[in-house]
Amino acid sequence: MDLLLWRHAEAEDEEDNDLRRRLTGRGEKQAHSVATWLGKRLPKDLRILVSPAVRAQQTASALALPFETHKQLAPDACVSALIATSGWPSAGGSVLLVGHQPSLGRLAALLLAGEEANWTIKKGALWWFSNRVRLGETQTVLRTVITPDLLL
Repeated sequence: MDLLLWRHAEAEDEEDNDLRRRLTGRGEKQAHSVATWLGKRLPKDLRILVSPAVRAQQTASALALPFETHKQLAPDACVSALIATSGWPSAGGSVLLVGHQPSLGRLAALLLAGEEANWTIKKGALWWFSNRVRLGETQTVLRTVITPDLLL
C-alpha cells in the first residue's frame, strides 16, 4: 500500500471560522505545482480523502480528480483517525490524505520512527510512504518528500 500525506497549501489567517479559511494566491500556486508533479506520478487505484476545511478542499482540487471528504481529517484529527480512515497499512491500492498539522506530522513520525512526535510538514508539502514485507518483516519506506518551494 502507498500512503501519501499532503498538507494543505498556504491559507489566509483572517477568517474567524477555521474551516472556512481559503488558500492565498501563493497557496494556490503551491497546490498547483505539487498537483502537477503528482499528476505525472499518480499511483494506481488512488483514493483521495480530504479534510472538510476549505483550504484542504482547494488543495485537493488542484489535482482535478474526484475526492471524498472525511470529517476524520479535520484540523483537530488524531493520528488513530488518520490511520483508520486510510486503512494503513493493509488497504489495497493507494490513499492520498489531504489534511493538516499537527496530525500529518505526527503520523509521519509514527510511520518512520515508531512513535508519534511533533514533526513538521511544510504547507503544501507531500510525503509519500510505501508499505512492504521483506524477509517476513513489515517495513515502511519513505519514497519521497516534495515541497512547493522546490517546484516553483
